[in-house]
Amino acid sequence: MSAAMAGAVDLSGLKNRAEAAGKAAPGGTAPADGSTASASPAVIDVTEADFQSEVVDRSMQVPVVIDLWATWCGPCKQLSPVLEKLAAEAGGTWVLAKIDVDANPRIAQLFQVQSVPMVIAVAGGQPVDAFAGVQPEPQLRQWIDSLLDALRDKLPGIRAAEQGGEQEAPAEEPEDPRFTAAEDALERGDFAAAEAAYQEILAAEPDNELAKAALAQVRFTARAEQVDPAAVQRADAAPDDVEAQLAASDAELATGEVAAAFARLVRTVERTAGEDRDRVRRHLIDMFELFPGGDDRVLAARRALASALF
Repeated sequence: MSAAMAGAVDLSGLKNRAEAAGKAAPGGTAPADGSTASASPAVIDVTEADFQSEVVDRSMQVPVVIDLWATWCGPCKQLSPVLEKLAAEAGGTWVLAKIDVDANPRIAQLFQVQSVPMVIAVAGGQPVDAFAGVQPEPQLRQWIDSLLDALRDKLPGIRAAEQGGEQEAPAEEPEDPRFTAAEDALERGDFAAAEAAYQEILAAEPDNELAKAALAQVRFTARAEQVDPAAVQRADAAPDDVEAQLAASDAELATGEVAAAFARLVRTVERTAGEDRDRVRRHLIDMFELFPGGDDRVLAARRALASALF
């Protein structure tokens, strides 16, 4: 996952459906990633079942650093023990969440994992930074220190941990059964049912921003699964082919080329008219919904779109 794509990743799609079990490795047995079994509360094993509670919810208080690994991955066996050591030394200022990508394929798909090890920092419920491959310990320390410095004023748990205080657990909100039904459909991979569920919410509550954002995410995820790697090349060769431009923009967004995807659709708006122009405009606006409203790339693209339209 490119860090540029962070705002487009919807982590809430993996809901907590079961209690976490067996988070610590059995006593006396080394975990398959080569790390050492740790009783530190700052090091946890995470699955699809408890991803919401252990990663998304927890990241509202302190950063959660996700270590994506696999049993067959040699470099993972070098990186994971160092990350565990740093987490144990951190005094609760951040948490290490270890995820086996083979055992949790939906999480791997969520983060568009191409290779392991991959490390992703999550804060406030969203990915904020990432890197792939093994890094030396001094570089890892520097990366984590920079992360904490950037987030200290945004996440209350960091200062609380540094001052030796207890972190206040995030208050649990009752689940909306309408959203639960939509999320269940998404977890099954039934994008049509998930889209229908979110549309039903919006029919009753047109201004429900959460439903709007979720609907945009579902639509994009469904399209992204069908992305053809050759789409960009075909679109560049046929600038007047609206269908090709839409497909290419999805391909660019799926690989983290956010600005390029936006710019492609703005250019297409400039070249088209009537129904085609409106279709491209709506496609671009749907993409905007994948990102926080204050995202600089969205703001710049909105200005460019307004200029192209008027």
